[in-house]
Amino acid sequence: MPKLKTHKGAAKRIRLTATGKAKRGHSHARHILTKKTHKRKRNLDIDTLVSESDMVRITAMLPYGRK
Repeated sequence: MPKLKTHKGAAKRIRLTATGKAKRGHSHARHILTKKTHKRKRNLDIDTLVSESDMVRITAMLPYGRK
């Protein structure tokens, strides 16, 4: 069977934790920041876990991560 290819766009955006979960950043945190509150900008800076319903697609895009 041939090797599976990693989806490079997903690999740049998603990091896998030691337990096999996927971490991602938030969108809307790069520009047009003047109209956003300090609290909103602070919370957008914190990474969050990918939802369980999306993990099937994430594991297909990142086949060689932790299982």
